[in-house]
Amino acid sequence: MPAADAPLDPPALRRLAVQAAQAGGATLLAYRDKFTMREKGPADLVTDADLASQKAVREVLLSARPGDAFVGEESPKAEQGEHQGRLCWIVDPLDGTTNYVHGFPMFATSVGVVLDGEIIAGAVFDPVRGEMFSASKGGGAFLGDEPIHVTDAMALGDALVAVSLPPRVEPGSPDLAAFIAVVQASRAVRRTGSAALNLAYVAAGRMDAHWAFSIHPWDAAAGVLLCLEAGAAVTDCYGRPYDVWKADYLVAATEALHHAVLSRLG
Repeated sequence: MPAADAPLDPPALRRLAVQAAQAGGATLLAYRDKFTMREKGPADLVTDADLASQKAVREVLLSARPGDAFVGEESPKAEQGEHQGRLCWIVDPLDGTTNYVHGFPMFATSVGVVLDGEIIAGAVFDPVRGEMFSASKGGGAFLGDEPIHVTDAMALGDALVAVSLPPRVEPGSPDLAAFIAVVQASRAVRRTGSAALNLAYVAAGRMDAHWAFSIHPWDAAAGVLLCLEAGAAVTDCYGRPYDVWKADYLVAATEALHHAVLSRLG
């Protein structure tokens, strides 16, 4: 158990995030043919695989660091607790639940750790492809053991852009208006159904930009650090620094594309 006053070790926290994400992803694979499902809200699904994955992730993290705070997507608010002044793990045990339910192989476990709003380390694990994306503050971003970096795309017209949309998109909504604007200005837009993978793909140079108008801390904590450490610019949709606890809006893009994406979002 680390001492309360032990110096912060971002690479060690990255390694722990990797271990936890692996445990969560393995649980998701184990449940693929036997999960049960319910709706949390309209078109917002949860399965017992989400819950089992979160339990596996939590056990890895809090066994190693029992004094840390923990916020998971499936945690009751009463269990989220006070996180100021101590490390807080922010976890999405199954990002891409709708994909998972339908057998569409785009989902991930996302594990990030934050201290007073600053993201220190994180990992996003795609268990279907066995791909582990990870980063630590000041230590770079990696796919497995290989460093990754954003693309050198300069023009939005040449860019492949990812979007994360809410479960329901209403006619005339800002989401729809922004989608149309970016589709018309970019090479193409993709909606993978996993914000964590969208961000990991920007970091790895597979996508050039990503935006979302409705995003939660567990969707983005690990992926935002991946993008920052891989050389992306990350802000809210007004160009302000991204705040993991407060921001609902997010834009991550290469430095050259960031303003061009922002300008299309209204």
